[in-house]
Amino acid sequence: MIAETVCSAVSAAGLGIAAVTAYRRRFLAAVRIAAYSLIPVGLVMTGVVDWVSDTAFSPTAWAGFGVLGAAWLLFLTTRAVERRRGGTRKERRAARAAARDAVAPAASAPSLGGAPAAARPAARPAAKPRGEDDFSDIEAILKKHGI
Repeated sequence: MIAETVCSAVSAAGLGIAAVTAYRRRFLAAVRIAAYSLIPVGLVMTGVVDWVSDTAFSPTAWAGFGVLGAAWLLFLTTRAVERRRGGTRKERRAARAAARDAVAPAASAPSLGGAPAAARPAARPAAKPRGEDDFSDIEAILKKHGI
C-alpha cells in the first residue's frame, strides 16, 4: 500500500515539473519528463511493484539470488581458467594439429626453423663506430638477439 502511494506521489510531482517546463515553452523536455513520471504509475498498475516488494522481503528469493550469484562466479572462474590455459582440451588438441599441418610436409629444414648451426650463415662482424658511441648499445641488443 505504501509503495503505491509513493509511486503515485512521484508521478504527480513529475507531472507538475512537466507542466512548469511546458509553461516555459520547452515542450520537448516537458513531454519527456511526463513520460518518465508516468512510469511509476504504470508499474503499480501492472503489478510489478507488488512482485518487487514480495521479492524484496522474501528470504527464499534472496537465497535464490545468492545461488544465482554463486553460479555466475563459478562460470566466470571457469572462463578465466579456460582462457589462461588456451581453451578446452579439444581446442588445444586442434590447435596443436593445426600447428603441425601449417608447414608443408616436404618443406626444407630452414622453413621449419630447425636448421643446424653449421648451415646458418656466419654472423657479420659488427661495424666499427665512426667516432660516435650512440648506437653501440643498440648493436649489442641486436647482436644478442642474433640480428
